[in-house]
Amino acid sequence: MAVRLSGLQREVIKLYRRCLREAAKKPEATRQNFRNAAQREFRKNTKVDKKDFAAVETLLRMGYRKLDLYSSPGVRDIH
Repeated sequence: MAVRLSGLQREVIKLYRRCLREAAKKPEATRQNFRNAAQREFRKNTKVDKKDFAAVETLLRMGYRKLDLYSSPGVRDIH
């Protein structure tokens, strides 16, 4: 039986996948740094209550802003 996800849960997964796709576009030498940074950010926020919509929406907005920043071709490494 498939688990039904809320719209916000689907949005979080969509953001995570976009982060990994963008990481794949980075130079091979630094690609893993981008993946690790994405994993770190998402894991750091796993304790946020999924029913706390304001917090989840705020984190999503911040995540999309960071993604836009790190997707820039000028950003070649992250720590």
